[in-house]
Amino acid sequence: MEMEKIVTQNVIETERFVLRPLRRSDKGLIEMYTSDLRVARNTQSIPHPIPPGMTEAFVSRAMGDEREEDVWAMDGLKSGGAEIMGLISLTRMDRNQSEVGYWVAPHFWNTGLASDAVQALVDANPMDNATMFASVFQDNPASARVLTHCGFEYLGDAEGFSVARDATVPTWTYSRKL
Repeated sequence: MEMEKIVTQNVIETERFVLRPLRRSDKGLIEMYTSDLRVARNTQSIPHPIPPGMTEAFVSRAMGDEREEDVWAMDGLKSGGAEIMGLISLTRMDRNQSEVGYWVAPHFWNTGLASDAVQALVDANPMDNATMFASVFQDNPASARVLTHCGFEYLGDAEGFSVARDATVPTWTYSRKL
C-alpha cells in the first residue's frame, strides 16, 4: 500500500466548503469534470479530449515539493455537497505576486461557488502575496464577474492560448492588491 504524501499547503475553511490540497483519490472526479468540453474550453491548459495519464500527472505535480502552483479542491463534503466541485490554484510569480486560476464543475455553475472560492483565497492569502492576478477569456463574462465581485480590477485586454480550442483567444486581465 502506497502512503499518500502530505502536501504542505494551507487548508482554507469556509461555511460552505473547504479548500484543501489535492489527493490521489481526487483523480477520477477531476478527470470526469475536466473531460467536459464546457470546462476545458474556458481554461488555457486543459485539452479536450483529456489524454490518458494527464490527470494523474497533474495531481502528482500538485502534490510535489517543487511545484510552482498550489492547487486546492473545492470540497463540499462538510455541508453535504460533492467531494470535488471545482479546483482553484495560485501560481507563484516574481515580485511577491501570484496568478489565480479556477474552474467549477457545470453542475455548480451559477451558485456563487467560484466567487466564494476566490474570495476565500484572497482573504487567506496563503502565499502572503502583495498582488494577485487573473485572466479570463472574453467569451466567459461569468468568470469576469467572479473576479470583479471579489475586488479584482480590470487591467486590460490580452490573449491566451486555449489548448481545448487549439486557438488564441482574447482575454481580460485583472489584479487585486492585498
